[in-house]
Amino acid sequence: MPENSSSVDCAMEKASGPHFSGLRFDGLLSSSSSSPPNSSVPSLSHLLSAVPSSSSSPESPKQPFVIGVSGGTASGKTTVCDLIIQQLHDHRVVLINQDSFYRGLTTEELQRVHEYNFDHPDAFDTEQLLHCAETLKSGQPYQVPIYDFKTHQRRSDSFRQVNASDVIILEGILVFHDSRVRNLMNMKIFVDTDADVRLARRLRRDLVERGRDAESVLDQYAKFVKPAFDDFVLPSKKYADVIIPRGGDNHVAVDLITQHIHTKLGQHDLCKIYPNVYVIQSTFQIRGMHTLIREKDISKHDFVFYSDRLIRLVVEHGLGHLPFTEKQVVTPTGAVYTGVDFCKKLCGISIIRSGESMENALRACCKGIKLGKILIHRDGDDGKQLIYEKLPRDISERHVLLLDPVLATGNSANQAIELLIQKGVPESHIIFLNLISAPEGIHCVCKRFPALKIVTSEIDQCLNKEFRVIPGLGEFGDRYFGTDE
Repeated sequence: MPENSSSVDCAMEKASGPHFSGLRFDGLLSSSSSSPPNSSVPSLSHLLSAVPSSSSSPESPKQPFVIGVSGGTASGKTTVCDLIIQQLHDHRVVLINQDSFYRGLTTEELQRVHEYNFDHPDAFDTEQLLHCAETLKSGQPYQVPIYDFKTHQRRSDSFRQVNASDVIILEGILVFHDSRVRNLMNMKIFVDTDADVRLARRLRRDLVERGRDAESVLDQYAKFVKPAFDDFVLPSKKYADVIIPRGGDNHVAVDLITQHIHTKLGQHDLCKIYPNVYVIQSTFQIRGMHTLIREKDISKHDFVFYSDRLIRLVVEHGLGHLPFTEKQVVTPTGAVYTGVDFCKKLCGISIIRSGESMENALRACCKGIKLGKILIHRDGDDGKQLIYEKLPRDISERHVLLLDPVLATGNSANQAIELLIQKGVPESHIIFLNLISAPEGIHCVCKRFPALKIVTSEIDQCLNKEFRVIPGLGEFGDRYFGTDE
């Protein structure tokens, strides 16, 4: 047993320690502050900067997940938003109502308020809503105006301070109307409720909450609300990714939506850009093994041991993306079990030399699998000369697992993928397996080959000036095969 095995065990134990998240700042701030409206508050910024980060890495913050919720008046949009917020209790969520961005009425408009159409796109300050959404999406705080529905003016003495969050919900009848606002959204939800139900809800709401009388509410509904719904709100339904019938009463739909949001929040930002990039789900065990193999003073024995464990996980995950056929078998009890049959036409291609470290894991998972090799000379960022290739003769008929533990610039990978395509392998039949990937490499490969899949265990921060992955794990091949001494 190596001398530092106790330190290895200690590191694994520490990696399973507790993690904390969920900082939240809410409330109203007086506009008498020295900060002008729609700008960040210095004292709050200083307070936020004083809060210790959960990670010491200089990595930029992840972009928030933006949800748009639209639908007719009183369709249950706010109820749906509240249910989503309740189920995302372990994340920071902020709700932005489009109603907050109503334009204040002029003196002439106030005198004829009963003839003013509050359901027309021109009634809203869309430019400020867009600025608010862009500011929050960039991770900056924003001062949201507060609209008084009795005076039809924005409050001049207060605003709502909204801070950076994991999830931003934009809610309103016309949040899908402007394409610029719509394009900021990662998910668009339309709440669809029967018109009679919406009218009853609106009547009750305006009488109780907004100080209106029944006659004016019904007159406004017939003159403005219903025509605006037909002209502007209903046509925007076509932009929705999800349509929820019955609004907040549809708990099944809300549950499915929140499950999808949880999945997206756990993804790296690049996985949202490139749906063909897959990062295996991180656990304390995986983080612990990464901690060990990235440690520069770890022994070769332990580096190989924990690298092999991680490689095996990546290979198993990659195999899960292969096609399968349904198959029935008879169990020892005489019962029939319906399962699946593995893909038979498969081969592994390693990019020499580091890629050869992944061959044993692939052999252990796929008995008798055919293997091929590609050697590409790399020199800096743009050196990519093909030196040697030995591939199965029938490779064009097979799905290919391309093996290279580190995806850095992506140039060597592109050369290898190009060779496979020239040999007749369909791009969609290639699965590229890595231990770690640099964002630059992912961009390089995915932009050129959007149909292949990339499976990795972690996406690192960047490349440095020497085109090394940062924080990275050094020269993988030298460390794995013991030629770094």
